[in-house]
Amino acid sequence: MRLQCDVELVNRMLPSLGMRSKGRSSRAILSIGKPNHNAGAGNKSVPNSSGLYLLICTCKDRTGSKYKLKENVEQLFTLFVEEGKATVRLKEPAVDIRLSKQFLTVARLAHRGSDPIGITPLVPVATRHLDAARTRMSILKRKDYPESGFPSALEQLTISTCGLIRIDPRILSLRALRRLDLSHNRISSVPEALGSLRLTELVLSSNCLCSFSDKLCRSNLRDTLTLLDLSQNQLTRLPPRLAQLHRLHTLRLDQNQLEALPGQLGRLSRLRCLSAGQNQLSALPNGFSQLRLDTLDLHGNPFKSQSDPPLLQISLPLTLLELSARAVLDHRLEFSPALVPWHLCEDLEFSGVCVCGRACLFSFVRCIVSINLHNVSHTVVLLDSLAGTEAPIHALFCSLACYYDHLDQSVQRRLR
Repeated sequence: MRLQCDVELVNRMLPSLGMRSKGRSSRAILSIGKPNHNAGAGNKSVPNSSGLYLLICTCKDRTGSKYKLKENVEQLFTLFVEEGKATVRLKEPAVDIRLSKQFLTVARLAHRGSDPIGITPLVPVATRHLDAARTRMSILKRKDYPESGFPSALEQLTISTCGLIRIDPRILSLRALRRLDLSHNRISSVPEALGSLRLTELVLSSNCLCSFSDKLCRSNLRDTLTLLDLSQNQLTRLPPRLAQLHRLHTLRLDQNQLEALPGQLGRLSRLRCLSAGQNQLSALPNGFSQLRLDTLDLHGNPFKSQSDPPLLQISLPLTLLELSARAVLDHRLEFSPALVPWHLCEDLEFSGVCVCGRACLFSFVRCIVSINLHNVSHTVVLLDSLAGTEAPIHALFCSLACYYDHLDQSVQRRLR
């Protein structure tokens, strides 16, 4: 009987020695059976009748460790057995073995001295079976690149400095993959099929990317991705729907050729670390001041020193479309193509935000104002050698009243 699962061995003697268990589980193959011994002539393998043993084989211990079960099980912990978690406490050695629930029935019978049907002699697990159970793989040389494919249980995969020019299609079938690092290669495009994976971290730094697909922002990555690293590429723009990756915590865009950041970037409420240094940014997008970051790096960008004349796009009185759209956005009402025309959904998704916090669609005043980056982030990398933390931002005003209030406040700050 064999089972592939995560196993954690806890030595109960460690606390008495002032030591602490690492508390890490590893992928293993478990077997319950009888040990073999050589019977002399012919060197035949004869099963030993001394009882059943549990064999645990891992990638680090391929021959496996055997544990006697007959009259050696002190207690079975099955409180969380419905969740697939259980623990077998042995008398000798003093260890706790966390097993899958399929093993519990056989382990209980073995402890009582019974021989369940279908038990076979214990033999070490084949290498190919252990490789299939691997959850982490790091490939740093071209010669180490696997020709036969990747283990299906991989959760973390790193392929770096291997000269890849495209993403291997076999990676797209790794349904358990959560972290993918393809940095320091020559990849020029990201396939849309990558969005079928439920990645939490995607690292594509130091490649030759010229674009990042808008469809990736509407894929499974929208609900899972927390870290996105696109630094040191050749990006000139980012998809407008990047803000739909609403679980992003860390976004790295350094050393590209970006001329602007997505206008809805301020909607990333969970974003805490943003770096976009050494690009071609002239001003920050509207809504940027809504971010609440821990660290912010925008150094090395040619920000404008003077603002352009304001653009007045005000219609008085406001149209019914503008009023209804503002009401939907301000009250956070749901909208979809099933409720409103699809082109209006596009307008609602890419709407702007006034400095007062209200939404505005077609009627607004736009101008470039200055913002102190310490109002956005706790830690700010200086923009220049003059200890500057002031940066220009495209600001929208939902009405002339908001615009004139901003002018009055600016005059008062100057007088101070």
